[in-house]
Amino acid sequence: MQRRVNNSGQSELGSVSQIPARALARRRTPENSRGFTLLELMIVIFIIGILASVAVPVYNQSIVQARESVLRSNLATLRKVIDQYTLDKQKAPQSLDDLVTAGYLRQIPLDPMTRETNWEVQNEDTLMAVDQTEPGIVDVHSASSGIASDGTTYSTW
Repeated sequence: MQRRVNNSGQSELGSVSQIPARALARRRTPENSRGFTLLELMIVIFIIGILASVAVPVYNQSIVQARESVLRSNLATLRKVIDQYTLDKQKAPQSLDDLVTAGYLRQIPLDPMTRETNWEVQNEDTLMAVDQTEPGIVDVHSASSGIASDGTTYSTW
């Protein structure tokens, strides 16, 4: 053991292997302990990368599911309005614009897969109802050739 004198003039007992008090005081100052080490920053960036690599595919899948839901809804609306128009006017609409001009729709909805109003219409040469006077549009499909999450193409919906 060795006796040391600290800054206030008092003696301390300590071993030879101990760090001097001035060195300890210098290490604990806020000036030297600010910031993070490179290793700590790399670990945080690595963890953020792992979380992002898990979150991005989940986010993308939720976007696809939302678009598919909107597509189903838009198709159901268009089909319902086509049927209403056919029953009311006793003829099928010749184009989707006929539904807008007759007041059945405010505007033709967007196809969420193509982000345009380019719907594939299915025309029939035969009459749908006995009291129908002209053939026209009987069904509508998406113009997208993409594949849905259930494995079918959007154009078959």
